[in-house]
Amino acid sequence: MSKTSTSSLAACVWIPLFPLRCEEARHEGLAAHTTALLAPDTTRKLWLVSSLARHAGVKPGMTVSQAIGLCPTLRLIEPDPVHYDDCFSHLLAALNEVSPVVEPGELGLVYVGADGLEGIFGGPDRIIAAIREAVRPSGRPTVRLGWGIGKFTAWVAASRAKPGEAVIVPVGAEKKFLASQPISVLPLDSDTHRRLRQLGIRTLGALAALPEEAVTAQFGALGRRLWRLAAGRIAEPVAGRVAPEPIVAALTFFTPVGERELLAHALDQLIARALKHPRRIGWRVHALRLRADLEGGGSWLVPHLLKDPTADGARIAAPLKTRLEQSPPTGGVERLVLEFTAFAPGTTELQLFARDAQAAARAGQQRALRHAAREVRMRVRGGRASLYHVIEVQPWSRLPERRYALIDYEP
Repeated sequence: MSKTSTSSLAACVWIPLFPLRCEEARHEGLAAHTTALLAPDTTRKLWLVSSLARHAGVKPGMTVSQAIGLCPTLRLIEPDPVHYDDCFSHLLAALNEVSPVVEPGELGLVYVGADGLEGIFGGPDRIIAAIREAVRPSGRPTVRLGWGIGKFTAWVAASRAKPGEAVIVPVGAEKKFLASQPISVLPLDSDTHRRLRQLGIRTLGALAALPEEAVTAQFGALGRRLWRLAAGRIAEPVAGRVAPEPIVAALTFFTPVGERELLAHALDQLIARALKHPRRIGWRVHALRLRADLEGGGSWLVPHLLKDPTADGARIAAPLKTRLEQSPPTGGVERLVLEFTAFAPGTTELQLFARDAQAAARAGQQRALRHAAREVRMRVRGGRASLYHVIEVQPWSRLPERRYALIDYEP
């Protein structure tokens, strides 16, 4: 695995209600109506609600009958999580053209590392403009941008920005900016939020004014972290991630399948096929996802992170089959796709690579070199190439400077 790149300067790109925005982007005129997105599971409750629907009294978590009773004109949309995931991947790819350090959060939330970008774009205003230009082709007029030292400051700045605008917190002004912000910007659970408000603490400044030891005694380790965030003592850097090329196995059914037993059997076949892939040899599976295209439109998506990476098919299948039982697809499955998206080094026995696997590993190293070379050029002021390859020119010469020459390195 390549070393993770980090950046202390952070830009936060936030698109609230991202799945709903994806639906509005592919259905012209939908934004002008009261709409709600159904939950991906089978509870038939509302997941996300548009601002127009909120004004009519509709809230996330309501049942369909409750929502229709409050707003008879409400348009209900079946969820398509695979489409939302694809849209988010396109957003990440666009932002990766601006900076090599991009860290995804939840759907619609991305942190962009800005260290070294001044030499290419200029000051914060110009970097924000480059990010906005990269996001614009995806048709996101509701994007909010924030800038600051560390992810938390950038996130708070983005949450304070109006749609389509940016809030920039200058270096050194973090404490003053955070002091006036409401405590709701902290990663709080409802109980902690209620307790803080009962104590009369409504802003980050009020929380930071308390002794750290007192907050820790009242709320434990969580309280210590909350106090340090409010006081501007924590500036978590953006951690870039080099995502490996996923291993994909797919199965298309001649007729839509709804029986769980058949789907479980198909899953076993996909896992066996993916484990035999040459690029998987020598590696254990760490993260995976199962997705399905449903009859009549819509999709079903189950991402899963294995606590203990494994190459055992039964252990990989177990959590996916549990999800199939608890929250099965809401319609007939036309196509089932399994993806291995992250890997961990295998044991000594697994490290006996086949020839195909060695070739794939070399290809992966080449991709990593290209990524590293691009990152170096991005960080060098002016973007001038500063990587060279040493080649032999006159190996017979007595003068070292004549034996070798430098040429631009292009991996």
